[in-house]
Amino acid sequence: MTERVQKILSQWGIASRRKAEKMIVSGRVKIDGRTAKIGDKVNITTNILQVDGKVVEVAHRPKLLYLLLNKPPGVVSTCFDLQNRSTVIDLLPVDFRQGTGIHPVGRLDFPSSGALILTNDGDLTLGLTHPRYHLPKTYIVELDRFPAHRDLALWRKGIILDGKKTLPAKIKLVASNEKKTIEVVLREGRNRQIRRVAQQLGYRVKKLHRIAIGSITLSLGNNLELSQGKYRRLKQSEIDFLRKSFTITSAQPRSAVYDQK
Repeated sequence: MTERVQKILSQWGIASRRKAEKMIVSGRVKIDGRTAKIGDKVNITTNILQVDGKVVEVAHRPKLLYLLLNKPPGVVSTCFDLQNRSTVIDLLPVDFRQGTGIHPVGRLDFPSSGALILTNDGDLTLGLTHPRYHLPKTYIVELDRFPAHRDLALWRKGIILDGKKTLPAKIKLVASNEKKTIEVVLREGRNRQIRRVAQQLGYRVKKLHRIAIGSITLSLGNNLELSQGKYRRLKQSEIDFLRKSFTITSAQPRSAVYDQK
């Protein structure tokens, strides 16, 4: 199958797509002996793709990884950070970090915590981050004061952000002593959406924690939750759920590393 060179390098765990583009521009990548250009495509089974003189072999492609991480606050949801802050990749064992191409699917704000999927399956990432794909995500949100019913009603219907109305949200109060905590279910993920909507309605978000992505949750049963900074492999049923949520047209079957339970 023909793919863009930078996608191949990313999926083989050689470099992120951004870094792969820089490698191409600097002349470090060749296709059948000629220097590759941005936009070039290659069939890894019929073309000879080289990086720094080394051939990229089909057999070198890493096994697929599917992980669910409980991101702590104060950790960046990227593979690297120019400010040298801790990233979600830093929380993984070395075997998962090096040469696998694993990356977070979507993001959680720097001060936020909770469920984040990491994978090296580029097709899955593409599907999950497509603008038309609306997988519900569930958040527990602590506000600075008790929310008025009229404000929750407005939030449920949708609020104008950047000239566009947010999709309807499911919101309910969570039982607590001061009743400042709400559960929010969104089907979209605009930049800092919950914090911005709350601010527009006159509230400040004190804590934001994502507990579920679709039916995939941090729950371990018996009122226990995956600890912050820890991860688990997704079950095959959870991977199937994600894949069935949208159509992947270019996916090729490959061996995967997952939890069979």
